[in-house]
Amino acid sequence: MDKKACAIINHNFSHEEWQKYKGRSVKGINLLNCLYNVDNISIPVSFELVHKPIKFIDPKTNKEKRRSEVTKNEIMRGMLDACKQNQVKYSWVLFDIWFGSKENFEHIKLKHEKDFISALKGNRLVALSEKDKLEGRFTRIDQIQWSEKEVVTGWLRGMSFPVCLVRQVFTNKDGSNGILYLTCSKLNSQWDEITTIYQKRWKVEVFHKSLKSNSALAKSPARRIVSQSNYIFASIVAVFKMERLKIYNNLNHFSLRSKLYLKAIKAAFSELQFLKAA
Repeated sequence: MDKKACAIINHNFSHEEWQKYKGRSVKGINLLNCLYNVDNISIPVSFELVHKPIKFIDPKTNKEKRRSEVTKNEIMRGMLDACKQNQVKYSWVLFDIWFGSKENFEHIKLKHEKDFISALKGNRLVALSEKDKLEGRFTRIDQIQWSEKEVVTGWLRGMSFPVCLVRQVFTNKDGSNGILYLTCSKLNSQWDEITTIYQKRWKVEVFHKSLKSNSALAKSPARRIVSQSNYIFASIVAVFKMERLKIYNNLNHFSLRSKLYLKAIKAAFSELQFLKAA
């Protein structure tokens, strides 16, 4: 097993160009992805469209809303089960706050025997010793006295095993400071290792960008669910094929598209010159 290989889980909304479905205005689609990444190669290994067939009235707004028969976290765990069944070899599972639940952590660590790195909200509660855990003394993560590049070992509330916790301070484009809290199931991990591995989660954002820009995901003319689903699947396959071409040609997806466009324009211009001379 390649220790660098990661399964990256991400929940994504499509562009708002998907604005009509059976005459209704909608914000987009819920697309859940599992991306396999090793070195500089990213391969989609699973995806699910989140359907919301159940109608209900929100008591707060008194407006009709929809919900899914299964939660996104249940779908995520099903994806990992499918990866195990398909014998996908990886060491780490990476995901953001969306999936940072106790059930997901235990599913990955105890059932699949894999390690995970996840972002956490600052209000998550942690016991800094086993004694504190047994006595019910928990502290908010954002209230821990952190030193630079410190790795804290603790028990998240409700968890049956200890995890590592780190804090990463970064500067935003507008000059403001941001704080990212991460948890890791591998107890002997160092701060640099945890933050470096978690940076690979950005690969799924690159995948989504290529999916929308290079395979025209958001430009489907389909209106029915089956047609839309088939179009999304075809778009994902197209990006996968571009990834193969990237490996063979050492060019990223956007460079490949530009190269194809240039070849097509040259061929069209050559045909135009031929027609003019006829």
